[in-house]
Amino acid sequence: LSSFCESQPPPAMSAHRLDTLARHVIGSQPFTQSLSPYPAAAGGQRPPVTSHVLDTGSGKPAQGVSVTLEMMEAGAFQKIGGDFTNSDGRCPKLLAIDHKLLPGVYRCTFDTKAYYAAKGEQCFYPEVPIIFEIKAINEHYHIPLLVSNFGFSTYRGS
Repeated sequence: LSSFCESQPPPAMSAHRLDTLARHVIGSQPFTQSLSPYPAAAGGQRPPVTSHVLDTGSGKPAQGVSVTLEMMEAGAFQKIGGDFTNSDGRCPKLLAIDHKLLPGVYRCTFDTKAYYAAKGEQCFYPEVPIIFEIKAINEHYHIPLLVSNFGFSTYRGS
């Protein structure tokens, strides 16, 4: 494999895709107020739970994905927030900046079927529910989703 990689330069588009994913995944750009998707009136602060979606098939942010945030109450999930991803794949209005978290189990659901249908494509996973538990209510929780037509991955972001 290494000799193949050395003899075959990657297409120019691959470098751009990798750069785009790297900026979003590992945050090679510093988070500054000027880059913040959150209102200047809030001092660039962010809500306690944030998310973003990257389409790994296109190497670009996934714009227009419906994201719903719910909290488990009395054995059932209750909606506490929601938004659509913007041109950067982020959901700046997923929760209010001043929302007070409670310890508990949460679910963040991404409507991938509608996203791919709008692109004229099909997908295997019509929605991606990510269930996570919050214990430390004063921490920030970032729920990123890397998605393609036939797979997805997530992790606890920062």
